[in-house]
Parts: sequence; C-alpha cells; structure tokens
Amino acid sequence: MPSIRFPLAALLALVPFAAWAQGAAPTDPQIAAIVVAANQVDIDAGKLAQSRAQSKDVKAFAQLMVTDHSGVNKAATDLVQKLKVKPEENATSKSLKQGGDANLAKLKGLKGAEFDRAYVDNEVTYHQAVLDAVDKTLIPSAKNEELKALLVKVRPAFVAHLDHAKKLQSSLGK
Repeated sequence: MPSIRFPLAALLALVPFAAWAQGAAPTDPQIAAIVVAANQVDIDAGKLAQSRAQSKDVKAFAQLMVTDHSGVNKAATDLVQKLKVKPEENATSKSLKQGGDANLAKLKGLKGAEFDRAYVDNEVTYHQAVLDAVDKTLIPSAKNEELKALLVKVRPAFVAHLDHAKKLQSSLGK
C-alpha cells in the first residue's frame, strides 16, 4: 500500500476545528478536553513510532513528541485541577480521538521506510492543523487568562515540532 501524503484520518480529525468558526466558540472546559485529546493522539502515535520506525531520526522525533506532549498534557491537567474545571468532551475532542485511532490502525499496517514516511507525513499535517486551531479558535475562545496563557506558552513548541517534522519529511523523500 503506497504512503498517502495527507492521511484521510488526519484530515477527518481536523474537520470539527473548522466547525467552531461556524457556531458557538468552545468553552474553557471544552478547550481543556480538546487540548488533552490532541496531545494524547500525538503521544500514542509517537509511542508506536518509537517501536516501529526504521530511521533513527524518526525514532528520536517520536521520543520528542512523547516527551513534549506528555508535558503539555500534565500542565493542562494540573491547570484544570487548580481551576476546578472538568474537561468537557465535545465533538472535536471525540473526533480527534477517533482520527488518532484510525491513524494508529493505518500505521500498524506499515513497516520500514513506508511507516516512517506515513508517520512523519501525518505529523506535518496534524501539527499544522493543531496550530491553526490554537491560533484561530482555542486562544481566541479561551476565557480564563491562565488557560489562554498556557496555550500561548506551548504554541512555540508546536511550531518547532511542525518545522522539525517538515525537515524530516524532506529528508525521507517520497
């Protein structure tokens, strides 16, 4: 099976982000659930890539994704506990989880360089979509200043991840 440049699962997972622009903005509890879900999707994919990737650079990137996104999830969880906010599942957080599960299923069927390319291609698509959501929906919609500050604080890491994934993508070729 050939590698797909922009995996369908990743694109489907992003659709609800755009839906917020057409309806009511997400609430802080919904934003918290979206942040946790988005990070967990990348943690799960990173763990799979750590065990399956062929390239040492892809394995190192996967380790970075697990470490960094685990840290963001811990910071988000600590903050919502401090604020006594219960993350509220919503269409976007559920769709992210479903898209993540579909991506994992697709990746589990691949091996070697094909796995590496598919994982990295998804990371490029996913990080761009998450950055777009952070910039266009999550930061502008956050009402709590500490939640907004956390989103602003972690944004540069997502930019760095996207740049790193793009460099890896170029080095892996087609």
